[in-house]
Amino acid sequence: MSDRAAYDVVLVGGGIMSATLGALLRRIRPDWSLLVLERLDGLGLESSSGWNNAGTGHAGLCEFNYTPLTASGSIDVSGAIAVNEQFQLSRQLWARLAEEGTLGDPTGFIRPVPHYAFAHGAAGVAHLRLRHAALRGHPLFEGMELTTDPAVLARWLPLMFDGRSEREPVAVCRTRGGTDVDYGVLTRRLFAALAGDGADVRTGHEVRALRRDGRSWLLRVRDLHGARDHVVRAGFVFLGAGGGTLPLLQSAGVPETRGYGGFPISGRFLRAADPGLVARHHAKVYSHAEPGAPSLSVPHLDTRVVDGRAYLMFGPFAAFSPRFLKRGRLTDLPRSVHARNAGTLLGAARHHGDLVRYLVGQLTQTPGGRLRALRRFVPDARARDWELVTAGQRVQVVKRVNGRGSIAGFGTEVVTSSHGGLAPLLGASPGASASVAIMLDVLERAFPDDVRDWRPALRDLLPSYGVPLSQDPALLRDLTRRTGTALGLDHG
Repeated sequence: MSDRAAYDVVLVGGGIMSATLGALLRRIRPDWSLLVLERLDGLGLESSSGWNNAGTGHAGLCEFNYTPLTASGSIDVSGAIAVNEQFQLSRQLWARLAEEGTLGDPTGFIRPVPHYAFAHGAAGVAHLRLRHAALRGHPLFEGMELTTDPAVLARWLPLMFDGRSEREPVAVCRTRGGTDVDYGVLTRRLFAALAGDGADVRTGHEVRALRRDGRSWLLRVRDLHGARDHVVRAGFVFLGAGGGTLPLLQSAGVPETRGYGGFPISGRFLRAADPGLVARHHAKVYSHAEPGAPSLSVPHLDTRVVDGRAYLMFGPFAAFSPRFLKRGRLTDLPRSVHARNAGTLLGAARHHGDLVRYLVGQLTQTPGGRLRALRRFVPDARARDWELVTAGQRVQVVKRVNGRGSIAGFGTEVVTSSHGGLAPLLGASPGASASVAIMLDVLERAFPDDVRDWRPALRDLLPSYGVPLSQDPALLRDLTRRTGTALGLDHG
């Protein structure tokens, strides 16, 4: 790369989002020059890493936070339907690329793992029964089964229920068509395909600043190995740098985000590698948050396969670090606070008192407390079988909502900039699972005048693009069969 190179598109960040956007752009504008810049020496090592996310193919199959109870006592399933539709698009892209031979053996990054919703206590069981009743007849949730039978529970989830003496009501809802995804492996394969198709993919390159220059953007890039700076000109810039996105937006002076702040949250999990334990739990089991706890605290016990080896992971346990990335700087948080967002951050702290109390409680939690939380799932769990590991670092968007500082949900947010030619991505879960849907949103927002011409190519790649599968059961059945075959997802 010369000291002043020019590209049609620059993707900042070597994670699943940039990789997905690159794959889509290659289909609709194969003539565009494409540059990928990643600060670390490898790709998919931050939030996309197998150790830095839950690895769940989030499709609303088992997650209580996608089906909240309303004030009237009914249940809202719209979130589960929406995230399932999003995951279907991701499956379609991965399946198509696998069919074309550009992703290698798909069993290296995705595999069938049943998803279970686990309820305990009278209120939890009642919630699960409402959830099951509302979803079981929906085309996207076909085959969902609920049981309270101890014998069935022990057969489905032996690590959790074999020999269990339960003193409170419990229920479990199973969906066989769940998946476990190693997004790190998938990310690296997507980038390898891009590089093979002519994209310039560079690791060890950090974007230090960017600014508008006429109709394009100038990026100041540091080659971390050569210890020298370059300037890159781009017609369009996508900022998919996780926690590194907000500082870049602040350096660029994007007006829509001048009052934005970031609240970093780190996560820890208990991990087991003992083959005997792993063999007794082939499942992703999500429960509900404890009363008064925020939705991000939802505990889950997961089968994980990372780089080909199986583990069990239980958590999350929240931690705190001022870093905006797992491999970020200790000064990230203090450097992000300025006169325009300080009030917003303080207001958010007051408004989200439950979150603050939860984090304080988590920070003071002892190993014994974590073991007790695990024993809610695995009654005979032994401390020596589990090790505490630090997972990824997330930065929640803090902005003004209805005139006061607020954490703007716990999802992923695409920011539309009046500057043009710039698409920043902020937020966290369920980003990886919904990466295709989110990147389609980026294309529609960033290139509104071009999307109409691109739609035939996008629909060829993603047959359900623009078509709610919940309203077309025949197409859903066909795509489930085709993508399942292409990805090796024989759920039985």
